[in-house]
Amino acid sequence: MQIHFGVELLQAEWPQAVICIGTFDGVHLGHRAVIQTAAKVAKEKELPLIVLTFDRHPAKVLNPGKAPQAVAPLSVNLKEFEKLGVGLVVVLPFNAWLSRMSAEDFLEQILRSKLRAGELVIGHDFALGNGREGTTEWLAERIATNVVEPFLVGEDRVSSSLVRASVQRGEVALAGRYLGRPFELHGFVVGGQKLGRTLGFPTANIARSMDQVLPTDGVYAATFECSRGCFKAALAIGTRPAVGGGPRSIEAFLLDYPGDSLYGEHIVLKLTDFVREEQNFASLDALVEQMHRDVDSVRALLSKANP
Repeated sequence: MQIHFGVELLQAEWPQAVICIGTFDGVHLGHRAVIQTAAKVAKEKELPLIVLTFDRHPAKVLNPGKAPQAVAPLSVNLKEFEKLGVGLVVVLPFNAWLSRMSAEDFLEQILRSKLRAGELVIGHDFALGNGREGTTEWLAERIATNVVEPFLVGEDRVSSSLVRASVQRGEVALAGRYLGRPFELHGFVVGGQKLGRTLGFPTANIARSMDQVLPTDGVYAATFECSRGCFKAALAIGTRPAVGGGPRSIEAFLLDYPGDSLYGEHIVLKLTDFVREEQNFASLDALVEQMHRDVDSVRALLSKANP
């Protein structure tokens, strides 16, 4: 899959293309339906398919104080596009200049002039241009436009907001249903206080590089992927009140890891199940007993998911 950041250096050697536009935060099942519809239209028209997306949520520029946390990093979104068979992705930097562009200018200067748009495929709630003036109706009057209806899981209309809210409540299994895959956290292994090691549960401390939505404090069943392989993990998120408290942290205990150092490793945590809320304990012995129970619960949950 080819990726262009911006359109300045894009050389469009095609007469027309089908353009699929959206922020696509997390590439959930609703997004997949939009992209799959675009791929079908492009195949029928014998035209290239281009996914046009942005490097950040528009609210990060338009209303930073109320901008939502990301469901997934851009790198994950791009990988999901590739899995869906997309051949070309154009990532626009959503900056102040782009936020002021009118819908008419966006249509003419970017979609038609730069990308050779002949037909659009968009979600039901999409709008472009300053003030969101380029609604689905506005676009349909000016260019062939396919509007994809909401995607339902049960009675729930799948959206990035719905995924985000599920994660924040700790309902990671439900978030995974909306995404069509487990919810992921990305980060790097960094040094910690090594308290887990003294208790017999050495953990990998995870530092993140972006404002990604985080589940509520508690213990989760997860898989831990790094360059050394994929391991079952009991993941703890919280302030660790049982050992004096502190800043919110993310720690993973790997159930069957051989013990080599992981410092500096980029890791992917795939959260599958909520185990329990974060608790305080009367003693370290009580904490260790609970950690043993947590590990048993995680092992059972992950073994059931991957027998």
